[in-house]
Amino acid sequence: MKKYKFYGWQSADCKPADAVYEKIENPRKLYDILSQIWCADTCAPRMREKWSRENQTLGQCSITAFLAQDIFGGKVYGIPREGGKNFHCYNVVALPDGGECIFDLTSEQFGDEKLCYENNPEQFREVHWKKEEKRLRYEYLKAELLKKLEGM
Repeated sequence: MKKYKFYGWQSADCKPADAVYEKIENPRKLYDILSQIWCADTCAPRMREKWSRENQTLGQCSITAFLAQDIFGGKVYGIPREGGKNFHCYNVVALPDGGECIFDLTSEQFGDEKLCYENNPEQFREVHWKKEEKRLRYEYLKAELLKKLEGM
């Protein structure tokens, strides 16, 4: 199996909750596709000048986590950052066996920093979308994903 750098990749085996996304077998496949889409335009504006192909997940967390929620269901949680003003978003999906699939497709942007994936507050798109630029970046990312799926 290919090795990934994102948190939870080894056990990221949840399946799409919506048939529209059936070609995305699991979060690893989603990561592979998004790796072709993430760009400076999908990066948070305050981080754009630091974005690069080598650090492609920088500034992509909330839009990526909410897109993953569209695909796999579950909830989005946020790790408090910068004194609790911002949150780094990740996904938790309930599995049929009663377990959970926890994954963070954009964790590699933090390098060797250890993030805590326990007891974090749930995040809601309605709150994040109060920043219109964030909603627009999410819509762009989702549209580009759907174009890729049509070509598969």
